[in-house]
Amino acid sequence: MGERCLMLLFLLLPCLAIAQFNDSVRHYLNAGLSGTLNQSSGSRNYLLNNALKYRFYKRKTELNASAAWIYGQNREGLTNNDVTTALDFNIYKDTAARLNYWGLAAYASSYSLRIRSQFQSGLGVAWKLVDNGKLYFRLSDGILFEQSDIAPSDSTRERYHTFRNSLRLQLRWHPYKVLSFESTSFWQPSLKRISDAIITSQLGLNLRLVRWLSLSTRLHYNRIARTHKENLLFTYGLLFERYF
Repeated sequence: MGERCLMLLFLLLPCLAIAQFNDSVRHYLNAGLSGTLNQSSGSRNYLLNNALKYRFYKRKTELNASAAWIYGQNREGLTNNDVTTALDFNIYKDTAARLNYWGLAAYASSYSLRIRSQFQSGLGVAWKLVDNGKLYFRLSDGILFEQSDIAPSDSTRERYHTFRNSLRLQLRWHPYKVLSFESTSFWQPSLKRISDAIITSQLGLNLRLVRWLSLSTRLHYNRIARTHKENLLFTYGLLFERYF
């Protein structure tokens, strides 16, 4: 139990904030803890959604690292034990450029989606369509190589590799100093068969209490065509963040 509590404190909820980088501030660390709990006569359901995110920015380059863990149980037993980690970079021609190059390496395992292990890596380009301080909207596309081990049913197991097109829509809206909204969505169809697709969408709303602390709500949707599994998760909690 003690080890699990330490993991919960370390792996905390991610959130994308409006960038405040400058020549002397190049690092951003964001950590939080969120979840849901429902307890009634004789039954208890709970879900914890935790992650950690780090960003480094220096003029024409940006590095992002993240880790997340979702764990849940209900009266019937385990519902979620999902882990994701990712490392990506962006290279800009200059600070005002709307086009940039990106690279990604990611690993995931998911009890709820029947993924034993999944590794993805690839390269692509991104277009910054709007960036006016309050609204940021970016579209990116690229090719990923995927190596996966999945369990379509309790009695079957499938190992495969494929190339996927990865289309991402990223939005950040900061209408007020204390309020921000962010959304990131992926559509990743296989180049062999378009019906073999992965869909991921994350939406978040943050209300800043003090400079380093916010109330945060999160909505996550995931669908894996190969396992015929999907989940929809809603959590709320606290977000801690710091620029340095």
